[in-house]
Amino acid sequence: MADFRVHVEEANRKKRLQQHHRLFFLLSLAAGLIFLQGYMIAPLIPRLAEIFQVPEQEIGFIVPVYMLAYALAALFYGLLSDRFGRWPVMRASVFIFILCTALTATAQSASQIAIWRLLTGLGASGVIPLTFALIGDLFPFRERGQMLGMVFAYMEGGMAFGSAGGAMLEPFVGWRILFIATSVVAAIILWRLHSYELLFDTARGGALLSVRQVFTGYRSVLSSWRGQRTYAYVFLNAIFHSGVYTWLGLYLSQRYNLGVTGIGLAIFGYGIPGLLLSPIIGKAVDRWGRRWLIPPGLGMAAVAGFMMIFQIPLNLTTVAILVLSLGYDLTQPLFAGIVTDLGTKRSLGQTMGLKVFTLFTGFGIGSLVFGEVLRWGFGSTLAIFSAIQLLAAVVAIPLFWSEVPKNEEQIRAAEMRDEQEEDGE
Repeated sequence: MADFRVHVEEANRKKRLQQHHRLFFLLSLAAGLIFLQGYMIAPLIPRLAEIFQVPEQEIGFIVPVYMLAYALAALFYGLLSDRFGRWPVMRASVFIFILCTALTATAQSASQIAIWRLLTGLGASGVIPLTFALIGDLFPFRERGQMLGMVFAYMEGGMAFGSAGGAMLEPFVGWRILFIATSVVAAIILWRLHSYELLFDTARGGALLSVRQVFTGYRSVLSSWRGQRTYAYVFLNAIFHSGVYTWLGLYLSQRYNLGVTGIGLAIFGYGIPGLLLSPIIGKAVDRWGRRWLIPPGLGMAAVAGFMMIFQIPLNLTTVAILVLSLGYDLTQPLFAGIVTDLGTKRSLGQTMGLKVFTLFTGFGIGSLVFGEVLRWGFGSTLAIFSAIQLLAAVVAIPLFWSEVPKNEEQIRAAEMRDEQEEDGE
C-alpha cells in the first residue's frame, strides 16, 4: 500500500512538472514576443525617420519612451501580483499589450507612435517580472537557473527575430502589419494561457501595501550588500547593451551603407547565442554557480564594443554582434537568478518588479545617453561605453566570487524561512 502511494505521488509530481514546463513554454513565448516587438524598432529607425519625415535622433526617442514606461510600470505589477495573485495581473498585462500593439499601427506621425509606444510599455511590463516571480514561487533556488534559461532563450529569440525579421519584412508588408501580426500572435498565446490558470498562485487577500510598506520592502532588499551589488550591475549592464544595440541600425547604415534588409541580416545574430545556449547556461549555473560566468560575460560585451570602433569588414562586425549578444546571455539571466533569492517569497513580485524596473530604466537611459554622446562619433562613443564595461568586468571578479550553488543546509534554511513567513500571515 505504501509503495502504491509513493508510485501515485511520483506520477502526480511528474504530471505537475510537465504542466509547469508547458506553462513556462507559453510564458516564454509571451516574453519572447514582447522582446520581438521591442527590438524590431531599432533597425527600423532610419526607415521610420524617412516615413515620418523627422530626424533619426527624433524618431529614435521612441525606444527610451517605451523602455522607461516599461520600467516604471513594472514596479506596480509586481506589487499588485503579491496582493491579487499572478494570473489576474498577468492576464491584464497581456491584454493591454495586445490592444496597444495593435493600435500602434494606426499612428500617423512620430509623436503618435511615441504615445502608443509609451502605452505599450506601460501595458507589457507585467509579463516578464511575473514570469520570473512565478519561477521563484514554483521552483527551489537550485532549479531556477534552467527555467530562467528557457525564458531568456525565448527572449533572446525575440531579440533576434525582431531585429532581423522586422527589418527584412518591412519592405514587403509595411511596418504597420508587423505590429498587427504581433498583436494577433499575442492574443493566441493569451487564449492558450487560460488552460493553465490553476497553476498560478491565488490571491493572498488583505489590504494593499501602504507607500511606507512599499518602500520598506525595497529598502530591505537594497540594504544587503548582495542586493546593492546585483541591482547596480543590472543597471550598468543594461545601459551598455541598450546604448550599443539601439543605434546599431544607424551604425550599419552609416558605416556600411546598408539598407533595411542588409541591417536586418547583419543584426540577425543578436539573440541567436541566447536562443541556442540559454538552457545550457542555465544548467551550468545550477551546477557550478554564477561567479564563473558573469565576469567573462561583461568582458565579452566590452570586447565586442571595442571591435566595432575600427573599420573592420562587415562579416567581422557580424561576429562582434554575436559576441555582444553572448555577453548579454552570460549576465542578465544570471542577475535575475540572484534576484529571485533576495527578500522573501511573499514579496517576490515586488522584488522582481524592482529588477525589471532597474533593467529597463538602464535600457532607456542607455539609448538616450548613447544617442547624445554620438555627437562625437561612433568611435568615441563605443570607446567610452566599452571602457566602462571592461572596468565593470574586472571589478565583478571579486564582487561575484561568492555566487556558488547553495548546499542542502542553506536550501533548507531558506525553505524554513518561507514556511515561517506563510504561517505568520
